[in-house]
Amino acid sequence: MKIALIGYGKMGKEIERIAISRGHEIVSIIDIENRNDIFGAEFAQADVAIEFTAPSVAYQNCKDAMEAGVKVVSGSTGWIHNHEEEMRNLCSNNQKTLFWSSNFSLGVAIFSAVNKYLAKIMDRFPDYDVEMTETHHIHKLDAPSGTAITLGEGIIENMERKSRWILGDVTNPDGSVTAGKEAADDELRINAIRRDEVPGIHAISYTSAADTITITHDAKNRSGFALGAVIAAEYVKDHSGFLGMKDLFNF
Repeated sequence: MKIALIGYGKMGKEIERIAISRGHEIVSIIDIENRNDIFGAEFAQADVAIEFTAPSVAYQNCKDAMEAGVKVVSGSTGWIHNHEEEMRNLCSNNQKTLFWSSNFSLGVAIFSAVNKYLAKIMDRFPDYDVEMTETHHIHKLDAPSGTAITLGEGIIENMERKSRWILGDVTNPDGSVTAGKEAADDELRINAIRRDEVPGIHAISYTSAADTITITHDAKNRSGFALGAVIAAEYVKDHSGFLGMKDLFNF
């Protein structure tokens, strides 16, 4: 399979390594210095483009890639909620393809399924309130993380007493804390920590006066995310539309 990379930071380089190890060919690499190459012939020959960039440019990257006739796998967060309807329409009305996920890790996919099931159980026990804390490296720009939002939405879908999430305390890279508001009874509080080079930790806790139940996913490195993105690209090559992890892993 011919793959184009959009974004050539740490994730892009890890995706390149894994894609080549699985027998794929990297035909184009788009980064800040050669942004206009996304309109070039080398990019256009790709079967799939894998996009990991910043929230401020991810939307345009995906649009440009799809307009170039290339299917897209995107793991950039912090943009999709403002553009999801447009992306769905492009895929359904213009025969474009976008596979978007806030997290491509198989472990997170399993964790997400466990999270939804636990939320459904805990909805029967109102003495337990739920809160989430996500921890990421200091370079991450959005808070809470896209994965935390997805996990939060999974809780809200399965708990009648929760209707929305709010951003709680944010621990900044310098150690200072930007205080968030306290959650109302129907709100899920998501706290964010930016520390060192942490790939990603998500902890969901149910606390009562008697005890606390916590489930945690702790990523050791970026390889799990990169492998998942390549597997998604392999899936996308033969599928079309607006796709996500639920299409890849039917738990």
